Amino acid sequence: MRTIIIIISLVIPVLISSCDYNLKNDTKVDLIIHNATIYTTDKDFSIAESMAISEGKIVDIGSNKEILEKYESKNIIDYKGKFIYPGFIDPHSHYFGYGRSLIHADLFGSKSFTEVIERIQAHHEEFPSEWILGRGWDQNEWDVKKFPHRRELDEVFPNTPVLLRRVDGHAAIANTEALNRAGIKEAKEVKGGLIRTKNGEITGILVGNAISLVDKVVPEPSEDQLYNALDMAQQNLFSVGLTSVSDAGLDKESIMIIDSLHKNNILKLRVYAMLNPNEENFEHFLKNGHYKTPHLNVRSIKLFADGALGSRGAKLLEPYSDDPGNYGLLENSAEFIAEIANKTYENNYQLNIHCIGDSAARMVLNIFADVLKEKNDLRWRIEHAQIIHPDDFDLFGQYSIIPSVQAIHATSDMLWAIDRIGEKRLRNSYALKQLLEQNSWLPNSSDFPVEPINPLYGFYAAFERKNFDGIPEDGFQMENALSREEALKAMTIWAAKSQFEENEKGSLEPGKFADFVVFDNNIMKIPADDILTEKVKQTFVGGELVFENEK
Repeated sequence: MRTIIIIISLVIPVLISSCDYNLKNDTKVDLIIHNATIYTTDKDFSIAESMAISEGKIVDIGSNKEILEKYESKNIIDYKGKFIYPGFIDPHSHYFGYGRSLIHADLFGSKSFTEVIERIQAHHEEFPSEWILGRGWDQNEWDVKKFPHRRELDEVFPNTPVLLRRVDGHAAIANTEALNRAGIKEAKEVKGGLIRTKNGEITGILVGNAISLVDKVVPEPSEDQLYNALDMAQQNLFSVGLTSVSDAGLDKESIMIIDSLHKNNILKLRVYAMLNPNEENFEHFLKNGHYKTPHLNVRSIKLFADGALGSRGAKLLEPYSDDPGNYGLLENSAEFIAEIANKTYENNYQLNIHCIGDSAARMVLNIFADVLKEKNDLRWRIEHAQIIHPDDFDLFGQYSIIPSVQAIHATSDMLWAIDRIGEKRLRNSYALKQLLEQNSWLPNSSDFPVEPINPLYGFYAAFERKNFDGIPEDGFQMENALSREEALKAMTIWAAKSQFEENEKGSLEPGKFADFVVFDNNIMKIPADDILTEKVKQTFVGGELVFENEK
């Protein structure tokens, strides 16, 4: 008996010492931030003061007293009242394309085709290349709101091929040299596309799938150029508070490049990749299930139903108000979309389809309904959901179809959209609130590079419903404005939910990635117009500082 007591007396101190050691280690964390106003966007939309972070994830969050008394760290940041939000998520963008565009001429904001030509001349002088490529022109922003003609390009570049994409990416202009290299000598029928003519002569304007005829002969950038461009794009996104993006439409090669750059710690941006609907993607990804790493998620397919409103490619139920007889066009047939929908469903993938016009939206909503049958948690998405017929709104709720919207498209388009579709149809367009009511949540994105990369612009547009000039004074169709809280959720927790990632990001809660963004001012309370000039102070991904504004 005495022996047993002696053994116990020797063992108990060891056990106590072990418990103290584990407890002490559990309280040591990599980073503590405190004295901040932290919008968690959790289910209660609660506000905290302090966070403890270890191994890239949030360990605990609460008041200054709770966290500082419970945890210790060699790295403690006193934020002195600054404001912290979950890292912003853009749930529909074109990151890979945006990166590539940084190599090309920037045509966004050009006020005339003359300015477009001046910009590409300057770009070509600084960065000479075999082809001249650019993106961003928009004839709706010019005094003469007409598509340009290839002759104007031919005068300046008779022997250098030129391909310039419109802002929406669904139309482009090519000069004669580019058309010749693509073998386009005259107009011909293109499935899901259009080669525009005037008086029987091709104008150089290509719409929808017709752009691919020239794209196919454009040389690829070098590996170094591409890697540098993707890294530059990442840094630009971090500077505006984006920590995650959905890339809407990628091929296997592009996804493997992103995955490789992630694994080599060059890219830290989290990417939700949507597959283009081709056999290589289906064989490599679809048939092998979901592909998931901490930075990359592949479990969805993206395709187009129609084109864009600005280039009159959106498929409408009634003709364009400013182009009688033109109903727009389908870039993919109903039969093809139904085939992909069934294949997607059978392989437990998400399906996300671009629909701008009310005819395209009705077609796809009905195809989704046929496949889904009832309410579900598959989160199939209508990308843009821009013009919806009044009879079709309820289909979103009946079949749990998610409208993936871009609030900034409304304020970019509103001044000319009324010319395209008239006042009656405009009333059922860009209807964020009405769409939100269908499932009680929705993601809001930018569709960059169609729009600027800054998510605060879409946040502002969602609740203020004005453009950068403060027009209209009372807001555009304010019955469809979101609240500030809804607008923040739409680019954080709801955006994460649209990607099946709400359990790992989108809110600042224990167990989730420590992805967050820091501001000097409170975007939830400052005057709306001040949001447009508010700058990110810091951006963190996985508890690591990836951007800091020194100003």
